[in-house]
Amino acid sequence: PLAGFQFYDGKTLWDEMKSGDALTLVRERDNPHDANAVRVEWNGNRLGYIPRRENADVARQMDRGAPVKARIVKLTQARNPWQRILFEVYVDL
Repeated sequence: PLAGFQFYDGKTLWDEMKSGDALTLVRERDNPHDANAVRVEWNGNRLGYIPRRENADVARQMDRGAPVKARIVKLTQARNPWQRILFEVYVDL
């Protein structure tokens, strides 16, 4: 799931996004709330963050320079904002 979706641009962009769309991951080393913060963007618009309980490995790989990528897997009109965007993070081999 995507953390913080309800606080950022996702609602206004909802009708434009689709499954398979590429997402941009931005490492935020200086984030005051989470030293492992990884922001998730779609076409330059902030959607939220990789959840704290899952971001340590992604942050570590990004810090090492690994070409970490992400994409939308599924969009759901769920009431719970944590369930609206399912995305995957991966590295091309």
